[in-house]
Parts: sequence; structure tokens; C-alpha cells
Amino acid sequence: MMKLRTTGIGLLCAVAGVITAVRAQTPTPPRSPQPQAPMATISSGPAAQVIPPPPNYRYPNGQTYVYAVEWHLFNAGIAKVSIESNGGQQHVTAVAESSGVVNSLYKVHDHFEAFFDPHTFCSIRISKHTEEGSRAKQTEATFDYQRHKSSLDEKNLKTGETMHVDNDLLACATDVISGFYYVSSLPLEVGNTPTFIVSDGGKATVVVAQVEAREKIKVPAGTFDTVRLKAEAASGPLKAKGTVWAWYTDDANHTPVQMRSKLGWGTLLFQLIRIDK
Repeated sequence: MMKLRTTGIGLLCAVAGVITAVRAQTPTPPRSPQPQAPMATISSGPAAQVIPPPPNYRYPNGQTYVYAVEWHLFNAGIAKVSIESNGGQQHVTAVAESSGVVNSLYKVHDHFEAFFDPHTFCSIRISKHTEEGSRAKQTEATFDYQRHKSSLDEKNLKTGETMHVDNDLLACATDVISGFYYVSSLPLEVGNTPTFIVSDGGKATVVVAQVEAREKIKVPAGTFDTVRLKAEAASGPLKAKGTVWAWYTDDANHTPVQMRSKLGWGTLLFQLIRIDK
């Protein structure tokens, strides 16, 4: 049976069907420090680093990106991603709902929230509520850059079983949804290869993204001049588990208008339907 599951290779794959989270009050931890911690490295290639946004960068606060999700030409569901300023932090919300044939095979109802420092892009906390098929989980993760640790707490909502894990976190990390916006803040010039750390509270993953080409594409929201980007996990538990391509508008906004994730069980396609304000 087809499984719509988040692979976590950051940035775009996360929106691919099973994004997650829970309704929660915004925490008030101290603001994450500037990312001065040692940079993670991979065996071949540049150091992985989350780069703070430029001083004049403006987050698309108050906007919700709405995507149609397709699996093997079937309508698989709807994914929505939005961002807003909240108590000095940036608050990202993402939801995924299956529909059509896919819903009858493997029902998905996921809700994800992430909080990150707007000055550094370092993730502060993420919260996930996932209902996928017969499974239901609640997950909370926090990031402590002073201790270089991330903490993950997970509860199986069917059995009540809980799990707590602490993991090493060498440097500032983005998460699987905030990374969606992190990439938008970068200078997406053809040939650039941004390399950064992604974590959902578990073992961190180094993601290498390559800006491949400029391309004009048509999606339900319209026709756009875009830059095409390819992203893969270069280290960590998700290495060689999948590839993501994303098309961002070739302008100052870098709006993600299309995503395609190729995984072991098939390919998911996301196309922008509209932007709600």
C-alpha cells in the first residue's frame, strides 16, 4: 500500500504529503544565539551552515501557500504552509490532508508547527501531530544551542507509549518546514550549492541543494519564470533515501511554486494553486 510519509530531507520534502504538528502556545525560551558554533562538515564538499537572512530580508508573513498534491497522476490531497511573526519568533504552520483515491488507501491528517529565530534562522521548537493510516503520534522537539543538543519527545496516541531522546547538534539547524522558507532567503543563482543542517529533533541531516537551471513552468496558479533546485541528504539517517526538486520564482520573492519528491515508493508532485493572504 502506498505510504505518504515525511522523509525529512528538509526544505521541500516535508511538505510532501505528511507534514506534521499540534496546536500549542508559543514558548518563551531565550533567543537563539548567532550561529557561531562549529560548522558540521561532510566527507566531500563544503561545510554545512545555516546562513542568517540578509538585513533587508522580509518574511512573507500573513501568506499561506496552498498546493495540490499528486501521486502517480492521482489527486492525493492538499498541503498548506503559512508563516507569521509571533512574540519575536517566526511561526510556521503546515497541514496536509489526503483526498480522493489516496485517502481511501492511506488517510493522512497531519499538522505541523515550527518556531525559529528570525535573525539567525535557527530552529527553536517544532511540534507535530500526525495521523497516518492506523497510526497517530504526537511529537515535540526543542533545540538547545548552548548545550549543542536537540531533544525529542514522542507519544504513540494509540498505545500511550512514550519515548525521549537527546541528540548532538553541532551547529544552528533549520527544520523540515522552516527550511522551506530558509531556501527562499538564499541567492538562488544557477550553480550555487547551499549546504545546511536539517533536524526534526532526531539525528541531524546535512542537506546539499544544487541550483540547476532556469525554467518556465505552468502550475494552477499561473505561468512563472523559475529557478530549479535539487536537494538530497548528504549525511545522516536520510542519506540516499530520496531526492527533491523545487521550482522557486526567479525574482526577489523566491516563491516555491512547484515541488517534486522522488522516493522509494513513488513520486509526489506539488503545484501551487493560490496564495491566501
